[in-house]
Amino acid sequence: MKTTKHTIDAKGKKLGRVASEAATYLMGKNDPEYVRNKVMGAEVHIMNVSLADITEKKLGEKIYKSYSGYPGGLKVKSMEKKISEKGITEAFKLAVHGMLPSNRLRNTMMKRLTISE
Repeated sequence: MKTTKHTIDAKGKKLGRVASEAATYLMGKNDPEYVRNKVMGAEVHIMNVSLADITEKKLGEKIYKSYSGYPGGLKVKSMEKKISEKGITEAFKLAVHGMLPSNRLRNTMMKRLTISE
């Protein structure tokens, strides 16, 4: 099994378009030897994420929820707040994470993703 490397330039592109392209490469769906129960070996590098096209409306309206499991433990943050705390790379990481299948291979696929500003 060969390891392929893909580089995605996010300059001027929408966050969702870049994330879906990265998810496709990480799953290996672009490879003719695609098997859904194996990690296909693709490594993805997303660059220039700070130059991506994210609208002001998206920054204010997109919310991220996390629940601790306790009563009253729901935390809600807007994308703007999340970016100010953890950086824009976190928004891309969460977008790609949400587009990958929720199975045991998801964490392995996410380890093959690198994001740089």
